[in-house]
Amino acid sequence: MPKLQLVKRILYPLQEFIKAEAFSGILLMLVTLAAIAWANSPWSETYDAVWNTPLTIAFGEYGLTKATILWINDGLMAIFFFVVGLEIKREMLMGELASFRTAAFPVVAALGGMLVPAGIYAAFNYNTAGLSGWGIPMATDIAFALGILTLLGNRVPLSLKLFLVAFAIVDDIGAVLVIALFYTAQVDYLMLWVAMLVFGILLVLSAVRVNNIWIYVFLGVIMWFAFLKSGVHATVAGILLATTIPIRSKITDEDFISTTDTILGELQAFHYTRTGEDDEQPEEENFQAAVHTLENNCEEALSPLHRLEHSLHPWVAYFIMPVFALANAGIYIDANLTTGFFNAMSWGIILGLIIGKPVGILLFTSFAAFTGLVSKPDSFNWPQLIGAGLLGGIGFTMSIFIGNLAFAASPFLAQAKLAILLTSVTAGAAAYLLLRFASSRQVEDSE
Repeated sequence: MPKLQLVKRILYPLQEFIKAEAFSGILLMLVTLAAIAWANSPWSETYDAVWNTPLTIAFGEYGLTKATILWINDGLMAIFFFVVGLEIKREMLMGELASFRTAAFPVVAALGGMLVPAGIYAAFNYNTAGLSGWGIPMATDIAFALGILTLLGNRVPLSLKLFLVAFAIVDDIGAVLVIALFYTAQVDYLMLWVAMLVFGILLVLSAVRVNNIWIYVFLGVIMWFAFLKSGVHATVAGILLATTIPIRSKITDEDFISTTDTILGELQAFHYTRTGEDDEQPEEENFQAAVHTLENNCEEALSPLHRLEHSLHPWVAYFIMPVFALANAGIYIDANLTTGFFNAMSWGIILGLIIGKPVGILLFTSFAAFTGLVSKPDSFNWPQLIGAGLLGGIGFTMSIFIGNLAFAASPFLAQAKLAILLTSVTAGAAAYLLLRFASSRQVEDSE
């Protein structure tokens, strides 16, 4: 494949991803403010009432009843993790993480951005009740981060945005592993085996190139239910399902080009052979049939992975994540929350995200670059890298999600959410100012 075509094939999905995530980040900011305002308004009682309302989904005599907020955190977020899994698989097979040369730098950055914040939090909370929240400062909210970059416009090079996406995707992999391994309740091994059996069937279907999306969706729902009942967090099903979605299309590039050329030739012939009114009706039917065939041909040329990611990503960016934020970010701010707020748990989150993220990313990447293990892209400078590290300190969605698991029904939960919100705002503002300054200096130096 020519080099230019390969570059376009890699960059186009990422650029579309960045565009959607950036606007989603701005929407998340507005929804978060709305959630806090609602929770502290005269109608604050309705906030808890709405999200704790029982909701039942039933099929005949069989049904599942959960509070609305649990349907969001266990159900809708499983779709969120499914789309994250699709993005991870695409990037690892044909994107920024597909080769060692392009993947090494963001992978090293992500490792530093996970280990150092977790270490800072653990040091502050060693041998305390808050230690279970050590996974909170490891997370990065890519939507919020890209939303900040959008405000900077063309001042930030595209390569820095691609780096941010790549290291955030590796960060997501780490978060999923942490959730699966360390934030699991008591395990029902029978249901866990059922879930893994379904996963095995999905792997076989993928191996034999079954491309019917609805088969994967049906079995994915069964796997999600089994994980839900097993005690392992149900969102893990979303990631596992994503790994089984085929990335190969039904037809090859050559077949698609050949058949498309044939159909277009027929359409052109239909257009020029219309000679009289009597011929218009049958020719129009032939024309519509050819267009329909062309539409089917295009669908077959798209892999199930690309079709699902393209169709689901807007729902995740503009519906699922905002609904999650609206349901989880509304904290009632009163004396009970603010008194004693600056405890070991809060400091662990604040320093882990705003200091640990950029320091970890800078330490790991600079050491790896100094030793020759990786090379930093020349298109952005080290201050811009630190700015990207500060953007990594915007934990928000993933941090709140892990906080829900770590401090469920604990008085620490509200304080953890407040710490995450305050830190995300601080990290975002600091990153904006640093990147604006660093990008201006880079332009001056280049001149």
